[in-house]
Amino acid sequence: MKKLLLLLSIALFTFGCNKDKFNNNNPYLPNYSFSMDVNKTLPPYDQLNFSGQGIKAYPTNGPLRGVIIFNTGSGYTAFDGSCPNQNITSCSVLTITGGNAKCSCDNASYSLFTGQCPGKEYPLKQYRVDVNGDALRVYN
Repeated sequence: MKKLLLLLSIALFTFGCNKDKFNNNNPYLPNYSFSMDVNKTLPPYDQLNFSGQGIKAYPTNGPLRGVIIFNTGSGYTAFDGSCPNQNITSCSVLTITGGNAKCSCDNASYSLFTGQCPGKEYPLKQYRVDVNGDALRVYN
């Protein structure tokens, strides 16, 4: 009986994990259910064709401060445009500065490659990105 229980536990652990599932919870930022399509051939999104470049876009029914989409050189990342360690206020806006996003409340600088900021509790709130030719789909 113990062997069967152990075998079932191992099977659940092995097959119950989903690589695409990630924890996106942050007590300061709401969970928006949205999807947006970005065509990199259009002028507002042209910067996304270049490694190390990013843009801020504002999807309908999406994050209040927009979504930052960034070309890492090996793919794309997308993050909420609000500071992840602040309540949403007039100063909790992220601005793109090279490969980082800077919070105007506390001047914290978050990597747009990883979403991390040394010394901060919460990383940038990340969204999924699917690439299909010149089109990107950003969603939560």
